[in-house]
Amino acid sequence: MSIGSEATAGSSAADRELVAALRRGDEAAFGRLIDKYHASLVRLARAYVADRAVGEEVVQETWLGVIRGIDRFEGRSSLKTWIYRILTNTAKKHGVRERRTVPFSALLSGDDGEDAGVDADRFLPDGNLWAGHWASPPSSWGSGPEERLLAGEARGLIEATIATLAETQQQVITLRDVDGWSSEDVCNVLELTEVNQRVLLHRARAKVRQALENYFDEPGAG
Repeated sequence: MSIGSEATAGSSAADRELVAALRRGDEAAFGRLIDKYHASLVRLARAYVADRAVGEEVVQETWLGVIRGIDRFEGRSSLKTWIYRILTNTAKKHGVRERRTVPFSALLSGDDGEDAGVDADRFLPDGNLWAGHWASPPSSWGSGPEERLLAGEARGLIEATIATLAETQQQVITLRDVDGWSSEDVCNVLELTEVNQRVLLHRARAKVRQALENYFDEPGAG
């Protein structure tokens, strides 16, 4: 997906007003922007770099990029998309330096050494009427685990599992499931096709779900 494809989104009237304020040097407007996006930017940066301090540095560089580049913002995409594209470009440079970049083609081919997150024998094989559906479905979590899911221990498990995912899987699940982005916005920012985005999200969600299943199935978890 090319950068030009972002033009389909366009900037809104609210974006244009905010951009005008930023160009005037309105510190309050810039502060609102930081309050709105900073935490989410840090989460996404951590999908590229291992160290939180480096992630914070990436975000600081991103905000500097916003300040320096706001006069060149053309409104072909939403302001949010533009800011996150600055973040991803900055984070990629840091990620390369940390030697953590994983080729995207490897994620789709399986050459990254990881499976799809769920054993293939848990799905019905080709030729079956329900091929591709669960042969061994996930166990029900019941009301008890639903309550425990709110506990810090379970949230910590989810965060830890996401941190172990391949880089692009981390990026997709962070934006989709943690920050609540639409698939279209994720594709625009990460330059993915819709199909690739779905594949990566499925793999990431499957691994998180498997980790939670293992957690809830442990003795004393019920």
